[in-house]
Amino acid sequence: MCGKLYLVATPIGNLEDITLRAINILKEVDLIAAEDTRTTLKLLNHLGIKKQLISNHRHNEEERENFLIEKLKDGQNIAIVSDAGTPGISDPGEIIVKKAIKENLEVIPIPGACAAITGLIASGLNTKEFSFYGFLPLNKKLRKEKLEEIGNEIKTAIIYEAPHKLKDTLEDLKDIVEERQIVLARELTKIHEEFIRGNIVDIINKSENLKGEIILFIEGKEKQNKENFLNNMSLEEHYSFYEKQGLIKKEIIKKVAKDRNVNKNEIYQYFIKK
Repeated sequence: MCGKLYLVATPIGNLEDITLRAINILKEVDLIAAEDTRTTLKLLNHLGIKKQLISNHRHNEEERENFLIEKLKDGQNIAIVSDAGTPGISDPGEIIVKKAIKENLEVIPIPGACAAITGLIASGLNTKEFSFYGFLPLNKKLRKEKLEEIGNEIKTAIIYEAPHKLKDTLEDLKDIVEERQIVLARELTKIHEEFIRGNIVDIINKSENLKGEIILFIEGKEKQNKENFLNNMSLEEHYSFYEKQGLIKKEIIKKVAKDRNVNKNEIYQYFIKK
């Protein structure tokens, strides 16, 4: 009988932010694959758990997958943990999950802390729809493309950033996000937890020499209201807008009249006199 692969969320700061189920799973599994065994060992010592640990980080994750899959096939239960938060979210976990599913092995998520969601709910920005970007690419071309994507994002955008890269990232965002509201969340659930709110200039001025884990939440770009967009056109421009879509004159006049909430005969008469 094959073992089970557990994805166990661990605290992002405060060590009390771990579920009872997560603790029990860590006690029961045969092996824990950790992003950094030293970090996980501190958590296990705090919880009074003694368990075999193996490293599973971004530099060896692909090499580890075959070893872990074989252990699962041998009947061992394995827990995947990252240094903090939920495995697979900008942390190791995704590769082994895909492999396990391909091998028809059981994958079980053990929910808990996630920095992106923890910060989002206290950000004051839209939580109904959001896009998670994780860490921005290091490649300049890919980074530029991703920043442009964020600039056009109509949902709340979430970015993880390292303190030493924060200044450059904020400067890169300066001309892209304009006056949109931004929230910088730092050291979530820890002693120095902090939320800094304002536009991009405010954030740049208030974020000098910040340390710790940092998340940026960026207000989505306001959707352009179609009605205002069309009504700000002249009647000729409005007519041309639909003409370019291949509509015939009768259909165009009907649509223009509906957009402007006027009788279609008024629009018809206007173009007759032209």
